[in-house]
Amino acid sequence: MNKSLKADRLSLGTCYYPEHWDKSLWKEDLLRMLENGIETVRIGEFAWSKFELTEGVFNFDFFDEFLQIAEETGMKVIFGTPTATPPAWLTRKYPESLNAAIDGTLYRHGARRHYNYNSPVYQELAKRVVEKIAEHYGPHPSIIGWQIDNELNCEKNEFYSESDTLAFREFLKEKYKVLENLNAAWGTAFWNQTYTAWEEIYVPRPTVSNAVNPHQVLDYTRFVSDSACRFAGMQSAIIGKYIKEGDFITTNGLFSNLDNHRMTEESLDFIMYDSYPNFAYCLGTEPEHSTDLNDRKWSRNLTEVRAISPNFGIMEQQSGANGWNTAMEAPAPRPGQMTLWTLQSVAHGADYVSYFRWRTCTMGTEIYWHGILDYSGRDNRRLREVNEINRIMRKISGAAGAVYEAAFGVIRDYDNIWDAQLDVWHKRVDRLSQEGIFKAAQLTHTPMDYVYLRENTRAEELAKYTVLFYPHAVIMTEKRAKLLEEYVALGGCLVLGCRTGYKDETGKCVMLKLPGLLQPLAGADVTEYSFIAPDVGTVYVDWEGEKLEAAVFNDLIEPLGENSRILGNYISSYYAGSPGLIENSFGKGRVLYFGGAFTQETAEVFLRKLNIAGPYKDMAELPEECEIAVRSKGDRKFLFILNYGKKPAAIVLKQSLINLYEGTEETGRVEIEPYGTRVYELG
Repeated sequence: MNKSLKADRLSLGTCYYPEHWDKSLWKEDLLRMLENGIETVRIGEFAWSKFELTEGVFNFDFFDEFLQIAEETGMKVIFGTPTATPPAWLTRKYPESLNAAIDGTLYRHGARRHYNYNSPVYQELAKRVVEKIAEHYGPHPSIIGWQIDNELNCEKNEFYSESDTLAFREFLKEKYKVLENLNAAWGTAFWNQTYTAWEEIYVPRPTVSNAVNPHQVLDYTRFVSDSACRFAGMQSAIIGKYIKEGDFITTNGLFSNLDNHRMTEESLDFIMYDSYPNFAYCLGTEPEHSTDLNDRKWSRNLTEVRAISPNFGIMEQQSGANGWNTAMEAPAPRPGQMTLWTLQSVAHGADYVSYFRWRTCTMGTEIYWHGILDYSGRDNRRLREVNEINRIMRKISGAAGAVYEAAFGVIRDYDNIWDAQLDVWHKRVDRLSQEGIFKAAQLTHTPMDYVYLRENTRAEELAKYTVLFYPHAVIMTEKRAKLLEEYVALGGCLVLGCRTGYKDETGKCVMLKLPGLLQPLAGADVTEYSFIAPDVGTVYVDWEGEKLEAAVFNDLIEPLGENSRILGNYISSYYAGSPGLIENSFGKGRVLYFGGAFTQETAEVFLRKLNIAGPYKDMAELPEECEIAVRSKGDRKFLFILNYGKKPAAIVLKQSLINLYEGTEETGRVEIEPYGTRVYELG
């Protein structure tokens, strides 16, 4: 069961680095934070040398002094383990702890996340420092939670050290037991790759044309995820021995080559996300949000986080301009955007929002990664906006613990996510469909969830969604096929796209009639398939008078079985007139198999035809520039309206709603300022 941040109210925090500032600033900073509604600071995640300046010599005076001031002022603390930045003495003495590029070149000291998870010596040194810190600080009254490391798999999500090769071999031995099984799974008969000894196997290495065995890479990606999960689990187990009752364990970020669900289930009370919507404006680019959605696309990331923890926290929320001295040039948030982005996080399930950072650093790579305060520390517009955000958070605090309401779900699983990273055929259709469905959901004001298929997922969990899209279930297993059959039999509607079911769990193509294991459920027989040639142009399917673009790739399909019927035919290319959309009745539900990828326009037609578009249209009428989200708790419903546009947006409330910002009832036409927000409660 997924975990949640069990908060009784909404609250604000910030990231603070005592090691960056003169001690004379500490108390002043904490008091200013509290005056402006910031109640919690995160500290410690890059400060290994403050605990262990030289090997084996531990000193806690520095953070003892800071925590004493935190206790005096009433500031709450989230304490970070410092394993993301091993100290210079460690990497010099133990170079085997360093990560490496695919050609074997070591990543040296001077940045961050330069270690590898699988170095035995690094694991031991990391265990020791975490144990010492947790033992010393676990009982501290100011500490309310612990962050493991920082942004696991950020910067680098591939690991090619000697330690990784040795650990990869052990991972494979445990999975396959004997080499014959591995050779079969990896298809090593192709290009004479057969292995006769475990010592012949390495993590991926440079090859001619970069043509690495795809089945090996899929297992390697699983191995990277396993390594990160075990590293987090090691730290969680240590911290768990020392923390006070009620204190939580978490980590931050949402990064690839990592099963974030497994990590959370095994090691965390909930996950936190680092939300930087201003990345949309890097290098001065500002495409119209109506086509690219800009900062609004972070709602998609927040939907991913919510799939892991229904209620979660934001460890790092955008508060200033972004930039390193080596990369990224993003402008400062405009007036109102900090509020907009904070409420974007809260609308999607965040009950705690912490800004990165309090003061902008005056040294190092992140000198242009601005915080709430600029270099001088003077009061500024952003601090005043934080103060106003605190007022809003207090007004809407009843939404803490409320659950996001989605009109439909999009199924995802890590096998297919990872396969789409390395298979360019899979990537093209998946990228377009994921973006197209999200855009359609946003612009038709149809809230959506991501629904991950896990080993323990039950059909009853899926049944709360009347409609589920599984755009391109390329890798399919018997267990997942049975789960989907159970969902549809209970009355669900499953929408499938082209390229479904043609691989097994190893990534090999199946010798079955497509869509493979899902053919009985889909009631469809894929007789032929092809990318759409450039000289063909746009291919359409006619669905009862509406044109659907069947983008990128087309499956030519025929109905299969007495419960299957044709809903639409292709009207383009050499296969015009043949079926492109088939419906199959199965149990109490139905399956729609569509022979293309889902553009925004195509997804909008599906949402409309399946009667799930705009579920709140009887409550409020909104322009495309606005996002709507509803969080519910018991009989209470909280309606969030977010204006991402740089111009005022006019909305029409079709029933009387309580404006929680002002405590007044509103109905009819309401104008929301540029980057403005409203939160209403149904009266």
